[in-house]
Amino acid sequence: MAALKTWICCQLGSREHYAIPRALNRQLIALITDAWVTPQSPFNKLPKPVLTKLRERFHVDLEQASVQHFTTSLIYHEISQGFQGWDRIISRNHWFQKKTKRALEKICQQANFPAEPTLFAYSYAALEILRFAKSKGWRTILGQIDPGPFEEELVLKEHLKRQVDWQPAPAHYWEMWREECALADRIMVNSAWSSEALQKVGIAKDKINIIPLAYQPTIQSQNFVRSYPQAFSAKRPLRVLFLGQVILRKGIAALLEAAEILRDAPVEFWIVGQMDIKIPEQYRTKLHWIGAVPRGGTAQYYQQADVFLFPTLSDGFGLTQLEAQAWKLPVIASPFCGEVVQNEKNGIVLTEVSANAIAEAIKFCVNHPEVLTTYARAAESVGLTLSELQHYLNSI
Repeated sequence: MAALKTWICCQLGSREHYAIPRALNRQLIALITDAWVTPQSPFNKLPKPVLTKLRERFHVDLEQASVQHFTTSLIYHEISQGFQGWDRIISRNHWFQKKTKRALEKICQQANFPAEPTLFAYSYAALEILRFAKSKGWRTILGQIDPGPFEEELVLKEHLKRQVDWQPAPAHYWEMWREECALADRIMVNSAWSSEALQKVGIAKDKINIIPLAYQPTIQSQNFVRSYPQAFSAKRPLRVLFLGQVILRKGIAALLEAAEILRDAPVEFWIVGQMDIKIPEQYRTKLHWIGAVPRGGTAQYYQQADVFLFPTLSDGFGLTQLEAQAWKLPVIASPFCGEVVQNEKNGIVLTEVSANAIAEAIKFCVNHPEVLTTYARAAESVGLTLSELQHYLNSI
């Protein structure tokens, strides 16, 4: 029986709830991440509202793993830097790579360090890390978090169409990304849409592996039973949930226009997420603007909604689709993301991301609550289990 590969995972942020290092736990030399707050950390003695997001940077599955982190340095870095926008993002990415490279230098000096580990790092914060790994002869895998520069073109067109100012990434950002792609032995994406987008900008198809997101439903969601009224009315409207960043890329403009079309229908829109664009006053009455909530606070909205709306212009996958399905919540989804929805089985796939397409899908739900019941019963989590993810990773 062949020995299992050994892995080093480098992760800026808590992407996918640390699914990659969790799946590789038994093979993990180290997880190197920017912040890690254990239950014993002094940060957890602060009042609950203080540093809430930072204090979520932990996972019990990795409690016994070797985790290298720079939590205190991260706080200092974020407070001290005077940059905004892309300069701030790039500065943070460079900071993480510099700290990670130093950690790798120490780790590979350990007496029991394996000869040929595989290094995994996520895009845009991986260049110096990959350079170091290749200098050591290690195998390298780049986790591509989005559809790359092709997505940026789509988003730029949307901003020009809506006459909204937006700053694309500087040219050297994409130059660094292309070098990351060149240094990586394999590039891992989460959807066929991402694979197609990368190929459109010159990344070879035979270098790309499509591996869907891993997702583990909670016990509460597995036991949840969803019900619908016989008819929707002004007293009991259809509750449409949008959960994510309130930005044009996520299709928020088309959603707002759809809400205007449906202004006289028994429909209620809930918008949960950080608002990063200015919303015209005319759209502030029909919609319930809930704002950003911590990860642990999203469950109540999945439970109370009737349908989940995911009208993204482009996404690497869209984890919220899996979360919604785990709560037996039918999904109205864009075709430009991970394939979770099977049209007219567990939800509706939009023919296009437009106000009319969204409004028609929602009208259908209003008029056919019995079909929503069928969709809810057919809801399924198409995300990988951690053991399936481990198998995929070891096979690439």
